[in-house]
Amino acid sequence: MKNQLVLKELSTAEVKERLDAERAMYQKMLLTHAVSPIENPNKIKESRKTIARCLTELRAREIAEQSK
Repeated sequence: MKNQLVLKELSTAEVKERLDAERAMYQKMLLTHAVSPIENPNKIKESRKTIARCLTELRAREIAEQSK
């Protein structure tokens, strides 16, 4: 719930930047986890969910822009 509120307050450019950063971190975690197990594998799941939240917010803004 907290992540959704934070994303709604950000501008579209900031959400895109956060999405890019989160994707890069996710890829890095996957590679690290493949070599040696990371301490908390739940971070991978959290990262995936954050990426989905960013994409959902961007899509919602796109739909809102089209309906205007």
